[in-house]
Amino acid sequence: MKKVRKYLGADLEKETLSNLRKQAEKELLERAKSSELISDPLNTVLSADEKKSIEELIKRKGRGLDVLHLSEEDWKRFTQDFAYSTNAIEGSSVTSSEVQDMLKSDKWPAERTRQEIAETYGVAEAVKYLRKTKEHLSVALIQELHRLVFSNSLSYAGNFREKGVEVVVVDGSGNVIHRGAPQKDVVRRLKELTEWYRKNKNVYHPIVLAGVVHNQFENIHPFRDGNGRVGRLLLNNILIKHGMPPVNIELKNRTEYYGTLQAYEKEGDIRPTIELILKEYRNLQRHVTTK
Repeated sequence: MKKVRKYLGADLEKETLSNLRKQAEKELLERAKSSELISDPLNTVLSADEKKSIEELIKRKGRGLDVLHLSEEDWKRFTQDFAYSTNAIEGSSVTSSEVQDMLKSDKWPAERTRQEIAETYGVAEAVKYLRKTKEHLSVALIQELHRLVFSNSLSYAGNFREKGVEVVVVDGSGNVIHRGAPQKDVVRRLKELTEWYRKNKNVYHPIVLAGVVHNQFENIHPFRDGNGRVGRLLLNNILIKHGMPPVNIELKNRTEYYGTLQAYEKEGDIRPTIELILKEYRNLQRHVTTK
């Protein structure tokens, strides 16, 4: 058990104290809820029947994925598509054709920012790294992926949030829709996640493992920026390490993607994430080279 205190002030009027107390209680409850979700990725969220149902869903809709192999040309195409989509989801204005020109011919688009160009190359380097590394999941791997993507665009590339930097996302009405792990807990919770993965990597289907790790990573939100891109790289690393092809979350599915994150964070529901991954896999199957 951990006790958390919040200082409200001194010599406050009764009405002011009451309002501050209500606000503080709401904030502390949000923190407690966030902590619960982050601390236990799966085991207390799904019943045995729900786990079985998800396994059956994957088996039914993912038939053939375990024998799907990508040629070198497929990997080049995937890297281009992934570099475009994963950056565009975060607001990059670089077009798909511009990404292709950059990665094929090293042709820089004149109207794009240096940061956007650097992060396009960075994502491609990270995909290349995932293909050769033997590491499934570790704190060091997470930092290395962030460094690879952002080494030429962010001064803090590879470094977690420093002391005092907290993450709270609110909607237009002031309601908290996402709260990252407290900065002081980031490394501990990432270690908890890697340990959970180590214990369960031979228990659950790789798609379940990849979805849980990705969503939990996004909940923890360890970096000041770039968490989405690193999270999607982690998702693919786990799939690749289990002999499965990578998956690209397309820009056109951004709203659905954000919805899956909210379903997991608010309700612990991993099924929407699984559905989206399978949907993107079916699209991949239509585009890979027949061997």
